[in-house]
Formats: sequence, structure tokens, C-alpha cells
Amino acid sequence: MKNSILIIEDERSIAELERDYFEINGFMVEIEQNGTKGMKRALAEEYDLIILDLMLPGIDGFEICKQIRNKKDIPVLMVSAKKEEFDKIKGLGFGADDYITKPFSPSELVARVKAHLSRYERLMGKREQQNEEIKIRGISIDKSARRVYVNNKEVILTTKEFELLTLLASNPNRVFSKEELFERIWGIDSIGDISTVSVHIRKTREKIELDPSNPQYIETIWGAGYRFSV
Repeated sequence: MKNSILIIEDERSIAELERDYFEINGFMVEIEQNGTKGMKRALAEEYDLIILDLMLPGIDGFEICKQIRNKKDIPVLMVSAKKEEFDKIKGLGFGADDYITKPFSPSELVARVKAHLSRYERLMGKREQQNEEIKIRGISIDKSARRVYVNNKEVILTTKEFELLTLLASNPNRVFSKEELFERIWGIDSIGDISTVSVHIRKTREKIELDPSNPQYIETIWGAGYRFSV
């Protein structure tokens, strides 16, 4: 799937030259010449990267960058004829990932865009991987595969046991009451006794704890509930 780029640039000749270079390199490109309209599109539509001119009719690039950063986490490259260090620092301070001064080589711009997209994709890939796997003191929980390992040895949990462990381990050191665990795992409209939480905690401990009577992972906080200790 091609990466999509929004160019917000009031000088049409520059915007079209940039578009031509990007399309040759396999990108999908859209152009907006007005700052106000460009900001609306940047916030309302999905793009992989935004190239943002500093001086624009309507709203300037600084304000557009600020608004994008408040709502989205995508690469923003600011381009400007202003070469003063103050403007560069200001642009980066508003959240721009790069600041390129005019005139610049279109090939260099394409190279920078590719570098920023590559870095962003690696970062997002790591985030997704981290979100799908929890590792705490010898316990590894693979949320996507729904598998649990204790000291590199797989343990088999029931669906509710897995969901309980994952919820607790995803929120280390946070105390959950029995009522909250029952509502989160079984559902607020579920028919059942809240004591089932204690039963499932006990069974989970038997599978993951070295000494279930003296748990090191799932701790009982008397009068409050349970927590996953780190």
C-alpha cells in the first residue's frame, strides 16, 4: 500500500514539483494551498506524513503543526524560506519532526521523507509489539497468541484465568477489587457469584506461582482486592 502525503504549500509551482518527485517514488500526494483548509484536511483525513510550509494564507504553519500534534502522531516536515535559527527552533518546538529551508533539492526532500517514515514505522512496530507482549519477572504473556510462559515454560490457562492474569499484569501494582474484576472479566450483567473471582485467582496462582500459598505475582491486599506485584 502506498504512503499518502499531504503537502500544504501556497506556491503551486513548488507544491507540484514536490508532488511529481514523490509520485515518481511511489507516493500518493494531495495538495492544499490554504492554511485553514490544509489544517482541516490534515485533522479530518488520514495521511502518513505532512509537508507543511511555514508562511500560508489563513493559518500559518506553526499553528497548523500545533493543532496536528494535539490530535495526531504522524511525521510533520516543515519547509520555509526563513533561515533564522529562531524559526527552526520554534518549528521543532511546536512538534515538527524536521525543518527544511528553501531552496532545497527535491531529491533531498524525498530522502528525508523516506527516512522519517521508516523511523516512524519502526517505532510504531515496536509499540505494537510491546502492547501485545507483557514480560514481568519471569512471566511472559503473549496477548495476540493468548499464551503464557513462566520461566520459559508454557502454562495452560483457561480463558477467564488468562483474562484475569492479563488485566492484572497490564496494570502492575494497581489494586483491583473483586467487584471490579468480576465486572471487567465476566461483565456487569453476568449471572454468577462474585466469589468466582477468588476461585479463579487461586487456580491461576497454582499455575504461575512457585509457592501458591506465598504468591510473588498476584498478591492479596486484604480488605481491598488483588494486585500484580512488580
